[in-house]
Amino acid sequence: MKHARNNELSDRRSAASEAKAALLNAFRTAKDAAEPTRLAKQAERQAVAEAREERRAERERVKREELERAQAAEAERQAAAEAEARADADAREAADKDRIARVIADEAARKAARDLRYANRKARKS
Repeated sequence: MKHARNNELSDRRSAASEAKAALLNAFRTAKDAAEPTRLAKQAERQAVAEAREERRAERERVKREELERAQAAEAERQAAAEAEARADADAREAADKDRIARVIADEAARKAARDLRYANRKARKS
C-alpha cells in the first residue's frame, strides 16, 4: 500500500537524516554496551600475547643454553684430542730420541771394538 500523503523533497530529506541519526544512536549504544566485553577481550588477547612472548623467550633461553653446552662439549673434546695428539707426538719424539741414542751407543761400541782390534793387531806386529 502506498503512502497516502504526498512526500515532498524536504520530507524525504528530514526522514533520511532522522534515519541516519537513529542508526548513529543505535551504533553508539551498542558500542557502549559492548565496551566491557571489548575491554575483557582486549585484556585476554594481551595476556595471551604476553604468555606467547614468555614461551618464546624461554625457548630461546633453552636453545642458547643447549648451544653453549654443545660448544663447551666440543671445546672439551677438542682439548682432549689436542692433548692426545700432543702425547702421541711426545711419545714418538721420545722413541726417536731413544732410537738415536741406541744407534749412537752401538756406533760407539763398534768403534771401540774396531779400535781394540786395531790396537791388538799393532801390538802383535810389534
